[in-house]
Order: sequence, then C-alpha cells, then structure tokens
Amino acid sequence: MTYTMLAVAGVTGALGVDLVVLRTALVRRRVFWLTYLIVLGFQLLVNGILAGQGVVRYDERAVIGWRVGRAPVEDLLFGFALILLSQASWIWLGRRTGRFARPGRPAWAARPAPGRWPSRRPARR
Repeated sequence: MTYTMLAVAGVTGALGVDLVVLRTALVRRRVFWLTYLIVLGFQLLVNGILAGQGVVRYDERAVIGWRVGRAPVEDLLFGFALILLSQASWIWLGRRTGRFARPGRPAWAARPAPGRWPSRRPARR
C-alpha cells in the first residue's frame, strides 16, 4: 500500500468517524475550518523544516509527487485526519462526560454552587 493510499484512507476514516460514528459533524462547522487553517500554517512550517533538513525522507515511488513546500501533499492529508479525529474525539468525550458547558455558556459558569465543591481530601474511615 502506498503512502498516498494510506493518506486517502486516513481522511476517509476520519470523515466517517466524525460524521457517522461520533456524529460531531465538525467538518460542517466554520469554526473547524478556521482552526484547521491555523494548524495548517504551522504544519507547513514544520514540514518544510523537517523535509528541508533531510530529517524526513520520502520514497518517491510511494507518493504522488505533488509537494507543498518541501513535503508531499500526503502529509497534509494525514495532518487533516489527525486534527479532525482529535477534535471530534474531544467534543464527543466532553459531551459524554458532561465536562462541557451548554453552548454559549462559559465553562466557569457550569461550576457547582458555593459550598458544593467536592472535597479533594480522601474520605476518613
């Protein structure tokens, strides 16, 4: 299996997890794409440094050959899949554990009422 095929499978799998398995639908949100643009800028910077210094080498027979800077385009696909899976998992786990406040409400507003804070001390026996 080539690097290109693995990259496409990674993106397809990440989209499936986001839309079908976890149902977070991040790829349908503008905030995801804005976040991804920020990450993409840093990914291109780091890929350029690592590939330019020869730290990472790619077998030309395993990639399409298209490059963004000095790194193959497949790296962008893997990066996209990684970011999407990370964010979708974070959102899903937060919903499941109740760690996130309601939409539009800051996280600090979800604190318990004064005097209701759980004790950090172990219970006495």
